[in-house]
Amino acid sequence: MTTLKQTQLARLRLIDIRPYEQDGRPYLLLRDPLQLTGQAVTIPQQLAPLLMLCDGTRDIKALSAALAVRYGLRVEPDVMAELVDALDEALLLDNERFFEAREQVLNDYRQAPFRPPSSAGQSYPADADELDLVLRRYLNTVNEQDDGEIDAGDVRGLVSPHIDYMRGGLTYARVWKRAEEAVRAADLVVLLGTNHQGGDNMLTLTRQHYATPYGILPTARDVVDGLADVLGHQAAFADELCHRIEHSIDLAAVWLHYMRGKLECEVVPILCGSFAHFVEGDENPASDPTLNSAIDALRQAIDGRRALVVAAADLAHVGSAFGGRPLDLGSRVQMQAADCKLIEQMCAGDAEGFFTAVKDDGDRYNVCGLSPIYLAMRILAPVRGEQIIYDRCPADQNGTSLVSICGILFA
Repeated sequence: MTTLKQTQLARLRLIDIRPYEQDGRPYLLLRDPLQLTGQAVTIPQQLAPLLMLCDGTRDIKALSAALAVRYGLRVEPDVMAELVDALDEALLLDNERFFEAREQVLNDYRQAPFRPPSSAGQSYPADADELDLVLRRYLNTVNEQDDGEIDAGDVRGLVSPHIDYMRGGLTYARVWKRAEEAVRAADLVVLLGTNHQGGDNMLTLTRQHYATPYGILPTARDVVDGLADVLGHQAAFADELCHRIEHSIDLAAVWLHYMRGKLECEVVPILCGSFAHFVEGDENPASDPTLNSAIDALRQAIDGRRALVVAAADLAHVGSAFGGRPLDLGSRVQMQAADCKLIEQMCAGDAEGFFTAVKDDGDRYNVCGLSPIYLAMRILAPVRGEQIIYDRCPADQNGTSLVSICGILFA
């Protein structure tokens, strides 16, 4: 194990921090969101202020001193050195070691023949025959339905969840079953997924093909390259490693492949970054020149083709599991009312109304699918939608947190 010098400044990366208890004592589990290494670091919860102090301005002695003076917490420099070394070993520090590891993993990812299915063996079986049984079981719960407001032959897009199949299986099955005719006819599918781990880039591309347990869905590299020309290649691929582990597109790709009878078609996998700067500031995505150029490029790419646009997106994430208050009956009712308002905007095909509804309440309900749903409606405009299903899924064992999901068809 290589140790940091006592004088080296410690700067923490943007990492995944989760509280947990062990033997009745509170701890924090620190993990690399890019999963460059399988290592994690555990610290007692009372040392949480240390994470804020690791801002790149202090060496090990200064960290010990600041922790003692500001928070009355005594950690000897030798112990602090061991802790910071552990952070470095787990690639949680923003330093040369992390940059080198990231570059190596990125090179390996790009040189591989395809992007492996990241959720296989976790959210769904890695074996194709076992996966068949799981998806068929969900589809068997779908009752035969009369045609809805949108004819099967008119479907041009859909909103599908990106929650795990165990909780969202019926919602996946209902919306993908209704879209089956369009899915089977498609020769190009734009897959827009929430980027849970990305940085500031609104759209993140990859030229890698997407694999599922059923084989390979080839990425339309000509479309990706044309879009990268619009976004700027550096920005378009800056967070490309997020594709390696992100589950949103992965979970939709499996249903796409299965509902096509396991036949391939070209896909354009795009991870969509946060709209927080639009929600919190005065700017609007409708007036963002780069975003508008990207939307125009995608509209041109699908023009004249049997294309389908899929937003792999959940709705609200609320309650104690997401840093909020435990949900009571009143807050559950308010959450559903907010969801209904968003679904109304989707069914009206009103992308700006959808965004405004989220912005007006400061994204109080943490709408995880804001950017991919907004972009899908903009790409397909003019568009109308039909609600197929809505559900609320538990997000903790105490029933104090919920994730809401829906299935929407676009025509």
